[in-house]
Amino acid sequence: MEANLLLAVFVFIAAAILVVPAAKLTGLGTVLGYLVAGVLIGPYGLRFVTDTGTILHFGEFGVVMMLFLIGLELQPRELWRLRSRLIGMGGTQFLFTTLLILAIGLYVGIAWQSALIIGFALSLSSTAIVLQIMAERGITRTATGRSGFSVLLFQDIAVIPILALIPLLSVPDIRQSLSEAGGVAMGFGGDGSWVAALHILLSFVGMYLAGRYVLRPVMNYVARSGIREIFTALALFVVIGSALLMEWLSLSHALGAFFAGVILADSEYRHELESQIEPFKGLLLGLFFISVGMGIEFSVVADAPLRVIELVLGLVALKFIVLFVIGAIFHMRLTDRFLFATLLAQGGEFAFVLFQVATQSGALDKAVSDVLNVSVALSMAMTPLLLLIFDRVIARHLVRHQPEPDIPDMGDTREKVLVLGYGRFGQIIARLLNAQGFETTLIDHDPAQGELLGRFGWKVFYGDAGRLDLLQAAGAAEARIIVVTIKDREKSIEICRMIRRHFPHAKIYARAFDRVHAYELMDLDVDGFERETFRSSLALAAKVLVGLGYSSHGAMRVAKAFEWHDMEMLDKARALRNDDEAYVSYVNQARETLHTVMQTEKEQRQDPEAASWPIDSDDIEKESQARSE
Repeated sequence: MEANLLLAVFVFIAAAILVVPAAKLTGLGTVLGYLVAGVLIGPYGLRFVTDTGTILHFGEFGVVMMLFLIGLELQPRELWRLRSRLIGMGGTQFLFTTLLILAIGLYVGIAWQSALIIGFALSLSSTAIVLQIMAERGITRTATGRSGFSVLLFQDIAVIPILALIPLLSVPDIRQSLSEAGGVAMGFGGDGSWVAALHILLSFVGMYLAGRYVLRPVMNYVARSGIREIFTALALFVVIGSALLMEWLSLSHALGAFFAGVILADSEYRHELESQIEPFKGLLLGLFFISVGMGIEFSVVADAPLRVIELVLGLVALKFIVLFVIGAIFHMRLTDRFLFATLLAQGGEFAFVLFQVATQSGALDKAVSDVLNVSVALSMAMTPLLLLIFDRVIARHLVRHQPEPDIPDMGDTREKVLVLGYGRFGQIIARLLNAQGFETTLIDHDPAQGELLGRFGWKVFYGDAGRLDLLQAAGAAEARIIVVTIKDREKSIEICRMIRRHFPHAKIYARAFDRVHAYELMDLDVDGFERETFRSSLALAAKVLVGLGYSSHGAMRVAKAFEWHDMEMLDKARALRNDDEAYVSYVNQARETLHTVMQTEKEQRQDPEAASWPIDSDDIEKESQARSE
């Protein structure tokens, strides 16, 4: 089995197909389903796969892609908005958890270097599990979601200095020999530490400059070609390239992908990159969770079951208490505080990396590392079960007895609007909305258009608005209003239909090309539409009337009356459009009626009391009914 990677992956996927849907349907969640599937097919289950090393490294690439996507979301504005949670909640959690575990380690007789490394590693939570659960529950944008994300982000960033520090914490005799050999892990030790640090600094600066001044022109070139699969290849090239650079520096692969994502967070190709990477991330994350389940060494549990149980329960309890107190300090609601603490109370996947580096550098005994690895894996497996208890016991009780807060945390209260198509029609809408302070996300499939508008300070994201994954990446699930202004009439209808099906909460406002297109939009029950030349033609017609001797007020009244009668005819003609004879008869009759009304208005224009003639559509309707009677 181990020699055939393809067969091993086949077994992984088959296990996921059988177990994960059952776990989801029973309310256990997909993450626990993946973990159970890994246990079943692993060396302590049915033994379909016994060597998990290769698959684990393969699955870890899912974490790499996930952190790349996280980086793509971290625009400077978002980081600034999260600053209090990022530093306050994330920094406080990391510091106090580390110090408490360090104190416990010293109390039981562990060397301070090893105890400090254990504190660092166990203070980290599982980014993969927590973000997956938050996405499934739809709480990413809530106060709890933003708080959890801030803590995870601080932890992920903290991995950088921790990895740099571990070789310096190795026991003296081993550290000396390693220093003479040029250092371990990242080349730290003696004079080599400065060289390694300089390499890391130069590499990150190089990544930033390449992302800003090399990668963006390349993405623009690929986008102009219009070949989707090449853009997919480019997205994978960026992720894999950043991971390889970190491997060369002996740093975490995920760190490189995260930094690459941050560099491209303000790029107009951000949503396109996200939609291309998302399918790979989901599948590989699933493989990662399965490999974690397979990697739980039940032989270690069998050798020291009480010790493992104590470690797992102690870790979860300690982190839960710290997180719960932090939630109270930051005035989170009691229910949110319980959920926040439950979500982040487990160990994280980076603990495996830190323990491995610490063992290789001589800073941690291998036997201790094995027990800690199993404890972290079991704590990760406990998270879905703890959330199940929270849902069925704690949340129900608190919801019944807890009063609503006087001032809920509303976060960013600006309305979010998606504008699909930023041509001559869509840009007027976006400019007006932005002038009123509304947050808009602009998408257009023409890279040249985005490049041109970028010179004038507008950020237009590149992508095909007809793709569901791109709309999801752009935030259609959270958008209150989606404006469809693309040029292609058939595609416009297709997009409106897709929005109605997948984002039923969103209001749709669309650009119509002509009466037939307007009929189709009305059939889809869009919330509003506008024929692209109708009102501009009316405005010009009113100016022509002024040139023919009408007053400005009189010309406006005529245009307003024409507009109301035309809209009334549009609505009635829609029901008859499939019956050619009835449709033509109605249009001819409506034209004659319109001519009669306009002639009457012309006569009234000469009347001294004409100034009182109504121009509001409701008044026009009443006037029309009165005349017909």
